[in-house]
Amino acid sequence: MPGLYLHIPFCKQACHYCDFHFSTSMGLKSRLVDALVQELALRHGYLGSNPTLNTIYLGGGTPSLLTAAELDQLFEAIHRHFQVAADAEITLEANPDDLMPAKVRELAASPVNRLSIGLQSFHEPHLRLMNRAHSATESAAAVRLAQEAGFENISIDLIYGIPAPDHTLWEQDMAAAFALDVPHLSCYALTIEPGTVFGHRQAKGKFRAPPDEFVAQQFELLLTQMRAHGYEQYEVSNFCRPGRESRHNSAYWRGVPYLGIGPSAHSFDGHSRQYTLANNPEYVRAVLERGEVPATVEQLSATDRANEYLMTSLRTAGGCDLAYLRDALRVDLLTERAAYLQRLQTDGLATLQNNLLILTDQGKLLADHITLELFQAAK
Repeated sequence: MPGLYLHIPFCKQACHYCDFHFSTSMGLKSRLVDALVQELALRHGYLGSNPTLNTIYLGGGTPSLLTAAELDQLFEAIHRHFQVAADAEITLEANPDDLMPAKVRELAASPVNRLSIGLQSFHEPHLRLMNRAHSATESAAAVRLAQEAGFENISIDLIYGIPAPDHTLWEQDMAAAFALDVPHLSCYALTIEPGTVFGHRQAKGKFRAPPDEFVAQQFELLLTQMRAHGYEQYEVSNFCRPGRESRHNSAYWRGVPYLGIGPSAHSFDGHSRQYTLANNPEYVRAVLERGEVPATVEQLSATDRANEYLMTSLRTAGGCDLAYLRDALRVDLLTERAAYLQRLQTDGLATLQNNLLILTDQGKLLADHITLELFQAAK
């Protein structure tokens, strides 16, 4: 069954590493929620006739900035235009500084049944370096409040590869996360994007990211500690207790269609992708005043679909099904790239059994490089 994503493009302040679409000005928030409601009406047929949603994901930005009334408005519109599975996974991304007792009670009374909390670190200087809005004390407190309110399905985000003299702070961050006993963790290496504050500082020589070897060592520590604490790595950056995968994100990686609502949101119907304009005022004007969604549609060729499958599947524990790639997408890597596939195995970067190409721990460190090596040129 398909999924629904809603992009809430507002944040209290700009994190220095973030290159997602957002605004720190809240003046347009109410009108933008109205536009999201209208876009749900305009695009209710995108996933076919009367589809049943298996997952709903409110991302951003910072969806925890929505008021209870705005959340009610969105969910009322969703149920007006879509069937929602009785056991649907409904996730809301939240920042710790928003998860005060009253807010947590509001969320617990809403249809939201899963929280994804952006902790990033438990170390105060690292939070300040990244310009996070919350404190280290609020990190653990927010999770505890959510658990006490009845939220059991919680994911927390951590960032590694932050400049530091050694790995002590990263080890302390992991220990603090494990102490919270949540079923899911998403852990990402700090990436310096050109348009971000860190990107500008790096270009001026005022910020230096750690060397690749340092980041790789922290990734290896992460894998070791996750296994020791009973978490499975089901995707390069995602870890869970057995059976507690993110259903929404797992569907992305399997190529399940989804509808993305809001400025900068992406949609996929199985054959094409749609990219909505990343501009809040223009989005609101187009949707509310002209009754149209300002978006670009990209028709996917067979090569595009094969490359997307390679990119997503190689990041997962299930690996890339080379027989599916051959039979359904007409890309025969088993024949065309036999020598390279053998080299991956010989070098200990991947295993190949029953036509499933699965990256090893060492291979996951080079996942992007391996994927690019296997990409198909446009025909």
